[in-house]
Amino acid sequence: MDENTRHQVLRNDEDQYSLWPVDVEVPAGWQPVGKEGTEEECSAYVDEVWTDMRPRSLRERMENSEA
Repeated sequence: MDENTRHQVLRNDEDQYSLWPVDVEVPAGWQPVGKEGTEEECSAYVDEVWTDMRPRSLRERMENSEA
């Protein structure tokens, strides 16, 4: 990848994020979240929104065990 590659932010069903080139097919199990830009811009977005690194299923199990 060169520095001019445009990226998009993807999220999977576990609320995990990934950066992906916009001109490459999105892999199964991932969906675009609507953010595109440079790698740095997309990475900054992920840093802002992905505040809990635990997979969603783990967060839900932990929340249910506390109830």
